[in-house]
Amino acid sequence: MNRQPFETPPQWWPPKLSPFMIRVWRSLRRYQQIQQHRLLDIDVRGAEHLQAALAAGQGVVITPNHSSHADSYVLYHAAEVLACPLYFMTAWQVFGMSSRLESLVMQHHGCFSVDREGTDMRAFKQAVEIVQQRPHPLVIFPEGEVYHLNERITPFREGAAAIAMTAARKAERPITVVPCAIHYKYQTDPTPELLQVMQRLEEQISWRVRTDLSLHDRIYRFADGLIALKEVEYLGRSRSGPLAERVADLSDTILQRLAERHGVEEPEGLIIPERVKNLRRQVISRLDELDKTDAAREPLVHDMDDLFLVVQMFSYPGNYVSERPSIERMAETIDKFEEDFLNAPSAGIRGTRNAVVTFGDPLPVPVTRDRATGAELTRQLEVRVQRLMDETLAATPTVEERRRAVGSRQ
Repeated sequence: MNRQPFETPPQWWPPKLSPFMIRVWRSLRRYQQIQQHRLLDIDVRGAEHLQAALAAGQGVVITPNHSSHADSYVLYHAAEVLACPLYFMTAWQVFGMSSRLESLVMQHHGCFSVDREGTDMRAFKQAVEIVQQRPHPLVIFPEGEVYHLNERITPFREGAAAIAMTAARKAERPITVVPCAIHYKYQTDPTPELLQVMQRLEEQISWRVRTDLSLHDRIYRFADGLIALKEVEYLGRSRSGPLAERVADLSDTILQRLAERHGVEEPEGLIIPERVKNLRRQVISRLDELDKTDAAREPLVHDMDDLFLVVQMFSYPGNYVSERPSIERMAETIDKFEEDFLNAPSAGIRGTRNAVVTFGDPLPVPVTRDRATGAELTRQLEVRVQRLMDETLAATPTVEERRRAVGSRQ
């Protein structure tokens, strides 16, 4: 995963949506889509659902999955098809790590910043105002992070539902939430390049390069080695058992230690991203109280590193590749290894890709303050996005299937 600064944001970046500038930047978007993300074709499905909601004058929140840094390019291609610009709630770190020109371009495309670790009322009010009053949809990624899980939805946070429900309480128009699934498929086989990265990974930990093993086996062998190293670091010894259980146990141990150290009470049933968010908020507040040269900052910085490790581990479900060892799933896992272990700023894209973006039936947002209703709306959105993903997956042949089909015709 990408390392980002986690601290109090230096400023707020408002949206400056400009349909004219969106047209001006179209060639740049297309160039970056192809050259940086190797994304050639984008298929838009279910556009009629979104068009109907907009034609009815409804305020619309779009909730896509977030498996790739190319997602915004996919959605803006859909926006061009729909002839409808979009607003994006964007992590402040994206602006903070960009140049002034890059930030301005994002603002022209409707992006505005949000502090995901804090209580960002300015971003919240801006989002509510967009949904209540403006003619264009608001995009919120409920997963909150790019986990490189193209075929599996991670638990949605409740922020998107909270914004939609807050807007609905005082809106003069109906508010709906549109589930959206973005799915990527390789057009060309990236296996030769993946094998090269796998070799670098094995050599990095002084392992013999195992070309005699399948890529699937090498991935799991390497993952087992990594978790064993972290177990020794944090627990004093490596453990045995299924990989997914070991990852979950280590994550829970780290979070429990940090919660005790910082006096944070953790409610039952919180998902790991929410536990991390609560602890980060506490650590950031303590860092803000200290001078930059204060030696007391060092253990707090280590705590932030531990929280980042937990998020990294959360992005590895353990059975993602074994459940369906497609080239897409193996590539995503190696992409994460490249970012997490080789410290690449962002994983290289190997092979050209296509994308399918599918919009589902809009969900009407109830007018209520009931938190249980917000949790249920979030659950429904998560289920519907996964269903859209599964339907897309079932209808799209893989690289391996296309290769076999070509072979059968020869």
